Amino acid sequence: MPTLLTPLQAGDILLPNRIVMAPLTRVRAGASHIPNDMMVDYYSQRASSGLMMTECTMIDAHACAFMGEGGIYSPAHIAGWQRVTDAVHAKGGRIFMQIWHPGRAAHSLLNDGEQPVSSSAVAIRHSVTSTQEGAKPYEVPRALGTEEVPRYVERFRLAAHNAHRAGFDGVQIHGAHGYLIDNFLRDGVNVRTDVYGGSVENRARFLLEVTDAAVSVWGAGRVAVRISPLVPFNDMVDSQPTALVTYVARELSGRGIAFLEIRHENHALPEEQAILAVARRNFRGVLMSNGSYTRESGESTVACGAADAIVYGRPYIANPDLVDRFVKQVPLNEVNYERLYGGGPDGYSDYPALAAN
Repeated sequence: MPTLLTPLQAGDILLPNRIVMAPLTRVRAGASHIPNDMMVDYYSQRASSGLMMTECTMIDAHACAFMGEGGIYSPAHIAGWQRVTDAVHAKGGRIFMQIWHPGRAAHSLLNDGEQPVSSSAVAIRHSVTSTQEGAKPYEVPRALGTEEVPRYVERFRLAAHNAHRAGFDGVQIHGAHGYLIDNFLRDGVNVRTDVYGGSVENRARFLLEVTDAAVSVWGAGRVAVRISPLVPFNDMVDSQPTALVTYVARELSGRGIAFLEIRHENHALPEEQAILAVARRNFRGVLMSNGSYTRESGESTVACGAADAIVYGRPYIANPDLVDRFVKQVPLNEVNYERLYGGGPDGYSDYPALAAN
């Protein structure tokens, strides 16, 4: 019976444990989107995780949503991330880059006046985003033309190539949380009538094309995918999540990718447990689950085989030595919620490890 400390082969990567660090957007890269010294410290501090994934990383210069997330579209970005991967590898760690486009969650004020793009001209409702001019309502995005979609597939491919040049161990494709790929996946947003809309197969086409593009760079064993079929964040919903997960899981399974991550609103919700079971039945590879897990609930999920590894978010914000704390079963540091986004090392890379207490 596996535990959180049992090694795991995920594609081409051997994880020494099943405690995985989630992609956590902390917007410390500044206006240049180039990784800095703080980010080198932050990621290298967490190298004992079975695997870590970077924050969502912009695939092009007009893919900004947070005023300070990392980028991977220029030589300077590649060089900046190389410093991060070198530091992580020096401590024996493993790190995937999460490649991402925000889709309709972007704003023109953050992207040189460029209108956000999406599967369809459907705006995020009842919410605002942060810009240089303060909080602003989300804009109505421009629906990508059928002939434009391959250009975005190519941008993801180039981002995967740049991540390879920057020394990463693989890439995770962000298909969750109401960003561009998710804008195509879920029919609460996607109202297209072309080959990228309508049926589950059509709505999943963009994700699968991006996956194939990343595989062409890395090989399947170093490419992963994240989806969030039930998470309502960014005004998202789907009318047939079971059918969507069934199809996507089977297609990704057939491609032999390193792992599939299911992001939950909360793993304990019955509907989330049911959708994880759908993924388990239809995906033959390594399945990771993410959504408000504790050490205890993570152990039970891995032990029963519902998932192969657990992805932790908030616990990794405040506990760079989370693996050690789980082993010793000691209390966790509390998150400084006032310093989550932007700023300096305070609330980012200054959380104490056990040895420093």
